[in-house]
Amino acid sequence: MSVKKSIAQTLVASAITFLAVHTFAGANGMMADIAHITPTKTISNHAFASDAYPVLVLAVTAGPKEDVQATITGQFLAFLEGDVNRAFTYASSSIRSMFGTAQNFGAMVQRSYPMVWRSAGVTFLAHKETSLGRTQDVKIFDAAGTAHYLRYFVTQTPSGWKISGVQFLNITDISV
Repeated sequence: MSVKKSIAQTLVASAITFLAVHTFAGANGMMADIAHITPTKTISNHAFASDAYPVLVLAVTAGPKEDVQATITGQFLAFLEGDVNRAFTYASSSIRSMFGTAQNFGAMVQRSYPMVWRSAGVTFLAHKETSLGRTQDVKIFDAAGTAHYLRYFVTQTPSGWKISGVQFLNITDISV
């Protein structure tokens, strides 16, 4: 293999890895097309920069932090798309049993958490593992552009991370 071809492959592989990590591991707080790609899977089994330059494709595997953020983002996207049934699938079994139906759950979110129902922007802040489980702090903007701070409590299940609670935070409660 020529040096030029080797350098081209390295550059393209680096660019693909950079884009993949930033797109699918939660850059800017949002996941791209989360309904079709889960961050714990290989992004692609093969890729080519051109027919002349095959590219090494690296599997991008997320850790618990990225998986938790993907769960929260998935629910945000479901609410934005008006799909309360899908949003309800991100809730833990205790939340699901508390509300009974996706429609009851959606009505509660719309009434009590309008900034989650129709978020205008999301930034992930501190992610912590505690003796009670994991938490993810979120800065979320409502339609008027006002920032709200929430703490998501999540629990790990055989089918992935589920949201088990949300708490409003004061700005003084936030650690970045």
